[in-house]
Amino acid sequence: MAADTPFPDYGRNVLQIGIAGGIGSGKSTLTSALERAGIRVIDTDVIAREIVEPGRPAWQALIDAFGLAVTDPDGLIDRKFLAAVAFPTPTALRRLNAITHGAIGAEVLRALDEARDVHYAVAVPLFRPEHRTLFRLSEVWATEVEPEVAVSRLIQYRGFSEEDARNRIQSQITNSERATIVDVVIPNNGAIDELENRIKTLLLERGIAVD
Repeated sequence: MAADTPFPDYGRNVLQIGIAGGIGSGKSTLTSALERAGIRVIDTDVIAREIVEPGRPAWQALIDAFGLAVTDPDGLIDRKFLAAVAFPTPTALRRLNAITHGAIGAEVLRALDEARDVHYAVAVPLFRPEHRTLFRLSEVWATEVEPEVAVSRLIQYRGFSEEDARNRIQSQITNSERATIVDVVIPNNGAIDELENRIKTLLLERGIAVD
């Protein structure tokens, strides 16, 4: 679907927004603005951390697949180490996704059942077209940033090495590919104020004010 298409008339229906975007593109700023506007946010990144807590099925499955080296001294999954192991290798990444995606999807559906008749947004960084139907989305927004800007942000704000940052970005679909499967592309190469103003405009167009 083309990016920035006109917003369809949903009448009195609630907003059901999907949030996509590559790593370092500003998805957390977008979801924070939506929460301030009273929209319930279901964040798959948060869910991904919860499903690998000790004792959860995905925790054991990751240890079985990648070994005890993916845990820290407290038995928690070392997400940074796991990413460094899985993201550079397509086979390992497919194994990781096979373990986590089903568990994440089940938790999202449970949260959606609790969000009936309210505006909601589902943050799905690795958005795929089938998520529209699976997560009952009426439209999908994507934050977008140039790869070099994303690399700089990951190094400066999240402590990535340059190699890890580039590996993570290269493991995702490109901005051009993402733009073909979402409805609204929100550029975020500049200051945070520019992003927040664009979000406010999008919400106002849909009848929702943001403080």
